[in-house]
Amino acid sequence: MPQPRAALPALAAAVLVSALVTAAPAGAAADLPLTSAIFAATHNSYSGDLDGARGSIVRQLDEGVRFIELDIHDNGYATARDYAIGHDSPGDAVDHTGNPASNLLRDWLTTINAWSAAHPTAAPVTVALDIKDDLTDNTSYAAGNLAALNQELTSVFGARLLRASDYPAATPTVDALRGRVLVLLSGDGRTRTLYKRDAGTSPAVAMNARGQVVEVHDSGSGDLWYWSGTYGPDGTVTWLRHGRYDSGVTPAVALNDAGDLVEVHQSQSATTLWYRVGRLAADGEITWSASRQYDNGVLPTVRFTDAAGTRLHEIHRSQSNSQNWTWTGALDAAARTVSWTGNAKTSDARPDKTTAVSGTSRVRVWTGADGPTPATTLRVDTDRRAGDRIRYPQVAFTEFQQGNSAELQQDALYYAAPATQSSFIVSARQAGKLARGWDFDSASRASDPLANYPATNRPYDTWYRNLLTQAGAVR
Repeated sequence: MPQPRAALPALAAAVLVSALVTAAPAGAAADLPLTSAIFAATHNSYSGDLDGARGSIVRQLDEGVRFIELDIHDNGYATARDYAIGHDSPGDAVDHTGNPASNLLRDWLTTINAWSAAHPTAAPVTVALDIKDDLTDNTSYAAGNLAALNQELTSVFGARLLRASDYPAATPTVDALRGRVLVLLSGDGRTRTLYKRDAGTSPAVAMNARGQVVEVHDSGSGDLWYWSGTYGPDGTVTWLRHGRYDSGVTPAVALNDAGDLVEVHQSQSATTLWYRVGRLAADGEITWSASRQYDNGVLPTVRFTDAAGTRLHEIHRSQSNSQNWTWTGALDAAARTVSWTGNAKTSDARPDKTTAVSGTSRVRVWTGADGPTPATTLRVDTDRRAGDRIRYPQVAFTEFQQGNSAELQQDALYYAAPATQSSFIVSARQAGKLARGWDFDSASRASDPLANYPATNRPYDTWYRNLLTQAGAVR
């Protein structure tokens, strides 16, 4: 495999240019696949001139940089309702000269979006978010989980954002993506992994006539989580919100057309049975009541039995034998309580909590591996689709870094490693991936082929300008 070389053959004769890169001829640019293109890129772009010589974000973009890296933290999210820029901590190594005065991610993304809006013919800009904290321990949208990050990205970039889920099967050309922004999740491996899939046990689902869907499951270690979403015209379930709502095991859920839901589960440490009432909003957020005990037993199930969605039928199994027992419930949605009556033995089987039907629409939830993912990966089938993962909408791309798991490599477009790891970078390029080498601070770190994104701390040094010019970088 080719090794790093000191410089490209014609570097000594290259003429200095006033900008980092030059635009390719119109015809050539139109024919150049994105994965074949070279772009100017910076490492720790927010640090400006504090550690390196980058200048402001706007200057970098003006000079042709098309890969911007922002390190982000979730410290203080509950107060600021935003993530914070910084290297080792919020505000660390952040150069505010010519940049936003705050450390808030939204302000920095807004700066990039404003530049992109003013330069609609610019080559696509990749914004890498190097996630410094584990965002999966943020247990709700309000606490800054990945649903909140998705919402921030879509609200800032709007139609300019090329979602990962919309990336075409055939590699697009640079020209086809001019004026667009692609967001890349880098950094914390667990966060990247759980952006691509979720895992759990004992999933259950409910759906109403409005196409609202609620899934509940236990973590396998005593935590209860939900996903909420919508059933679309093509049979796809789009998941909107995700959060932890209680402790327990073997949950089940019922949902009426007004968006009221009743959830039942067993305690994680006893055979007591508990219920919660929730209210599902149009954005997928669920407001939950307190958890209340209603019986003892195992494997509870619950269904609405009337069109108005106020009468409930609960069946569970005895904690000491195979006998099933039943309750009838009356929902008071305003008080968020259920009045349970008519407790008795029943010969009725417990209904299938994994399947929900509304009219001709059907949703089924299950667990199973998807390639390298674990057997507990949460999956969903509908009457028109099979095997989709229950996960966040794939707004951002996820980066595969040298040494990462096979899960993160699966379907990854962006690959990355330190610039010294030329073999990894060359292999990624040869596989048709977008390769980044960070800390690209010497011409001796150039590989053949060169990384698509040679991410440097000193983008205006002569050697870097000449290298990109010789490589035919585009802007």
